Amino acid sequence: MFLALLGILVLTPKAASAQQVPGPHPAYLHALSDLRLARAYLDQIAWPPVQRDEEHAIREIDAAISEIKRASIDDGKNLEDHPPIDVRMRPHGRFRKALELLDKAHNDTARAEDVPQARGMRDRAIHHIDEAHGTVDNAIRTAHWEQLHRM
Repeated sequence: MFLALLGILVLTPKAASAQQVPGPHPAYLHALSDLRLARAYLDQIAWPPVQRDEEHAIREIDAAISEIKRASIDDGKNLEDHPPIDVRMRPHGRFRKALELLDKAHNDTARAEDVPQARGMRDRAIHHIDEAHGTVDNAIRTAHWEQLHRM
């Protein structure tokens, strides 16, 4: 009985510390995948009236990817490793798809396991995702305004 109790006491701190070690978190992996795909949709637009917004959103997505990789794990995939995009989609549709993916990445990152040593990186990643989202929203408004004034 004494040996069993001693074994439990010895193993308990190791089990508790194992939970604190960053590792493969599914929510972060989903967020990385969504961010790569959102980046691909934005990278395909190249329309002069929104080019600066597009470039800024891509920089924010890159920063979010970097923070997530530091907060969790690096899955080893490069930025071009994403599902195929719909190349026939018009710019407005690509912006909308990028927003949808940024929303998913935000939600996945926000609900990722809370590891104290990674909390700041996770929060910075969410900030970059939200910045990219705001920039894409602005690009959509600019594109809509440009479209209205062409008519």
